[in-house]
Amino acid sequence: MKTRPATKKQTLAPPPRETPGALSETTRSTALAVAGWLGEKKAGDITGLDVTPFSSVADVMVICTAQSARHAQALADWLLECYAEQGIVYLGMEGYAEGRWILVDGNDILVHILQEESREFYNLDSLWANADVLFSQSEQGDPN
Repeated sequence: MKTRPATKKQTLAPPPRETPGALSETTRSTALAVAGWLGEKKAGDITGLDVTPFSSVADVMVICTAQSARHAQALADWLLECYAEQGIVYLGMEGYAEGRWILVDGNDILVHILQEESREFYNLDSLWANADVLFSQSEQGDPN
């Protein structure tokens, strides 16, 4: 049986939301591994953003640039191979057919693989400018 709010203020108050927690070490290390895997296949401008304070959908967003649609698809394929080898479950993938912007949903980690034109147009780096930068391509260095 549902109970009715006692006051108008209770009626208009939004339901309590669960606040996102701090970034776990497991998620941080997985995001670093993802950046390394993407770097192995020559992804450009790899950036990792801690979005835990702003998003309940994911903890980390990894954004990288592909040189072409075929390169973006190859990066996505390689990422899924690496996930399978490590036993990491991914929830889905969008945009693979066109290859302009491929989103790989790794639950806690969202990976955006964009061609240069799409990355400039959508400007995700600026959209999430308030997020802490976990790593960038210049910090990654050679993954080997």
